[in-house]
Formats: sequence, C-alpha cells, structure tokens
Amino acid sequence: MEGNEVVNMTTRINAAAFCKDSTVESSAKVKTVQLWDKSKDDLLKQLGELKAELGQLRIQKVVSSGSKLNKIHDFRKSIARVLTVINAKQRSQLRLFYKNKKYAPLDLRPKQTRAIRRRLSPEDKARVLEKAKKRETHFPQRKFAIKA
Repeated sequence: MEGNEVVNMTTRINAAAFCKDSTVESSAKVKTVQLWDKSKDDLLKQLGELKAELGQLRIQKVVSSGSKLNKIHDFRKSIARVLTVINAKQRSQLRLFYKNKKYAPLDLRPKQTRAIRRRLSPEDKARVLEKAKKRETHFPQRKFAIKA
C-alpha cells in the first residue's frame, strides 16, 4: 500500500513538471507591477481572458481525472490582482475628483474613531464670536514687569 502511494505521488509530481506549459504559465501568474502601467480597458480585457481560461480549466478538471488545482489557484489569484488594481485606480480617481468638494462619499472619508469623527473641525474650533473678538482686541492680556 505504501509503495503504491509513493509511485502515485512521484507520477503526479512528474506529470505536473511535464505539463508546465510556458504560455499558460506566463498568462496565469500576473505580476502586479506590470498591471499598474496598463489602462483600464487593457485591464478589463485581461480580466475577461483570465476568467475565460479559468472557466476552461474548471471544465477540464471535471472532464479529466488530472487535477488542475494549481493552475486554477494561480488564475484565481491573478484575477484578484487585476481586480485589486482596477479598484485601487478607480478609488484614486474618485479621491482626485472629490478632493476640493465640500462633501465626499463615506467610503472615501477617513475612517478614524467615532469620537474623532464627531470632533469640531480645526476651522470650527478656531471660530470666535464677534463680541469675544472685540473683547480680546480691546482688552489684551496685561504685561507686568517684576522688580528684581
């Protein structure tokens, strides 16, 4: 029994090494650094291709007895990378759009804690009533000289 398991493991490893196709492997593992340089259209196109190949791999997994789990894993992670870059680019564009606006969407505002969010803004904190402003200007703090 044990010898049979060892043979099966070695054949699986050899089969996995033999099946490594350079074209599939290069398209499966996507480098995130390369994705940042691409436009949104290119990213969406690549996402569609990755999803199509993932669907084909899932069909092959069902039809054939050979497991395609590693390739499926790589494609899923690549899809996640592409989606992450798309979302990050979209959020950065939205941040630029709402930068000088009075209100921003809740998900683009800083999270912080509830207490910090409820605090007065620095502008509101610095505001002084007209009467208090006049009092401060007309009656400034006295300066006293101390005799040595």
